[in-house]
Amino acid sequence: MRRSFPRATQGATAWAAVDQKHDGWEAVTPWVFALTLLLFSLDPSAAVAAPLSADMIVSVPDQVLALVDRGKLIARYSISTSKFGTGDSASSYHTPLGTLFVSAKVGDRLPAGAVIKNRIPTGEMVGADAPGRDAIVSRVIWLRGMEAQNQKARDRCIYIHGTPEERRIGNPASFGCIRMRSRDIIDLYDRVHIGTHVTITLRRIDNFVKPEEPSLLARSD
Repeated sequence: MRRSFPRATQGATAWAAVDQKHDGWEAVTPWVFALTLLLFSLDPSAAVAAPLSADMIVSVPDQVLALVDRGKLIARYSISTSKFGTGDSASSYHTPLGTLFVSAKVGDRLPAGAVIKNRIPTGEMVGADAPGRDAIVSRVIWLRGMEAQNQKARDRCIYIHGTPEERRIGNPASFGCIRMRSRDIIDLYDRVHIGTHVTITLRRIDNFVKPEEPSLLARSD
């Protein structure tokens, strides 16, 4: 018999099927399951986590990443996509278009500005707009493509990540990845989940967000 329950992994929480016989587990009793849910509800990041139905929308023309839940805007951040344009050719330095998903997260509890190389923290710290530095910092959200037009994204190491070159945020400046300010990538990282869908598009963010309905208390005159 196999059951699925949460198991911590580096940089993420994943759902893993555990073979009870091979791992020596007894049957998961209801109180154990309830205790597991309680422990996860005490996770400090749970209070800011986005709904599981939320998607990330990356607008290349707007240079904006928005977290959207069924048309409702949850959060909005300025970003930088590739300065070489869009596409998915190998060694092209393009930002891929289409639907992708979060396949891994790296950087739990790292301080802002912590350098990450090959998805491993180096122990070095780089301040915002440090001269001559173009490192990956703070957090990494690794994307995997779901369509033919972005199938190389994971092998190309297309990330959403922090950058020390914060002065360039809001303009295309990357080598294919989606760059964010450290404070923004840390906030986003705590909101999204493994499996969260990411749409990278040439359309405007407003096309994905429903207009807010007027309040019943709003004046009509």
